[in-house]
Amino acid sequence: MNKLMVKFLVLVNLIKIRLNKRIVHKGGARFRGFIRIKIDKNGKLILGKNVVIVSGMMLNILGKNICSAIRVDSNATLQIGNNAGISNTTLWAHNKVIIGDNVKIGADCLIFDSDGHSTDNLLRRSAKTDSAHSNSAPIIIEEDAFIGARCIITKGVTIGARSIVAAGSVVTKSIPSDEVWGGNPAKHIKMING
Repeated sequence: MNKLMVKFLVLVNLIKIRLNKRIVHKGGARFRGFIRIKIDKNGKLILGKNVVIVSGMMLNILGKNICSAIRVDSNATLQIGNNAGISNTTLWAHNKVIIGDNVKIGADCLIFDSDGHSTDNLLRRSAKTDSAHSNSAPIIIEEDAFIGARCIITKGVTIGARSIVAAGSVVTKSIPSDEVWGGNPAKHIKMING
């Protein structure tokens, strides 16, 4: 990858961050590569200090050329803590997604706090009623957690501080602090340092 192109995109993304009134930033955020960002009316993206998000351009070999995407729906909040590192990931806050300080999220993860669609087939027939009637619950990823590549984190999940989610896992229920989980669905594997 051309280093000049990467530096150019970092600068373009920095300008986008500063000009978007729906993004609150504490400084030092670096978006490397082209990132898709959609923030609806009254939605808010909060970036802590020194957040790094990698997107496409073969900057992370595990993410290949997958672009990172951020979507914050109306009246929703996506908060990313200080020193968080995220690669080639899709983050969707329909309600609320909180990512703590020093969290690392591996390539090609999907983190979304909504089913995205109604369970009622009649409501699914219309785009207006479908998403509005989908189930949603906040996601919280506490400080120093590590999410391996290609994980899926679903609505209503809390991942405890310092916990590790193995690559390729599907997390459908909360994980306590200081534990390693993995699989589909993710299950407890072991305690950290225990």
